[in-house]
Amino acid sequence: MIDIAAIEAAAGRLEGVAVRTPLIRNDALDQIAGGRVLVKAENLQAIGSFKIRGAYNLMSQLSAAEAARGVVAFSSGNHAQGVAMAGRLLGIHAAIVMPEDAPRAKIENTRRLGGEVITYDRYTGDREAIARQIAAERGASVVPSYDHEHIIAGQGTVGLEIAEQAIEMGLPPDQVLINCGGGGLSAGSAVALKARLHDVSVRTVEPDDFDDTARSIAAGERLSVAAGSRSICDSLLAESPGRLPFEIHRQLFDAGLTVSDREVRDAMRFAFLNLKMVVEPGGAVSLAAVLGGKVETAGKTTAVVISGGNVDLEQFAAIQESAD
Repeated sequence: MIDIAAIEAAAGRLEGVAVRTPLIRNDALDQIAGGRVLVKAENLQAIGSFKIRGAYNLMSQLSAAEAARGVVAFSSGNHAQGVAMAGRLLGIHAAIVMPEDAPRAKIENTRRLGGEVITYDRYTGDREAIARQIAAERGASVVPSYDHEHIIAGQGTVGLEIAEQAIEMGLPPDQVLINCGGGGLSAGSAVALKARLHDVSVRTVEPDDFDDTARSIAAGERLSVAAGSRSICDSLLAESPGRLPFEIHRQLFDAGLTVSDREVRDAMRFAFLNLKMVVEPGGAVSLAAVLGGKVETAGKTTAVVISGGNVDLEQFAAIQESAD
């Protein structure tokens, strides 16, 4: 179990590196919820997602010899940008294995930040196996997307900030909804939230067809998604929960929630029109759960995480213009 001390230490390392993103309210959202909704806007990070937190926390703790040999990561895009940015800040060469159909904006931003992009076919290739082979050939360190103590602790600073900011506002949340792929963000944040807000309920939110964490929490064991599953939420398409995150999930989480791609598109439109935010599909699932009535919000204070805003212009425009 990652403890609050590890998350507090990560917060110290991230000071001046990660943005302390705002926790905001919106009248239209409160009216729909029938309660108070606090939105943690991680799409406002320098790389457009929370992923810099975990990547920098891990990479800043590498030895000089390890840093000199570089790192290898595997990611659909947001972790890739986090690793690339951390590499640039720390002077570490970063190679990232990315699916060839990842959003163009994520691939281009990773390269712009100095990352070496190595593409693969997500439906036929094993990105982790490819990354580990490259790392072995180069003597480089692997920076996992979520299944590492330092990654989880770094991502957990999101939950730490939510707790601190909500208390400062006089609105400690009754429940917190957190977007979940492999589970690093949700697991680390839950540890921090439970340490600072003892009675808070924490729940994961996933795409309908990628509900592996929700089903795993219910079953008490790690389960996988069905073969051939698809979703527009490219940042949340983990096939099963991470080993370390799941140990935290099954101890600290209430039942998981899921949303449809249609509900995600509705949430993206709502965020743009009402919050004036660009949100990527995977970043919108917790907001979609509130807007879709997937959890009781009346008379409660609910915090949701907008985990990212990295979306191709064409996809974003098409979603904004559609009325499905």
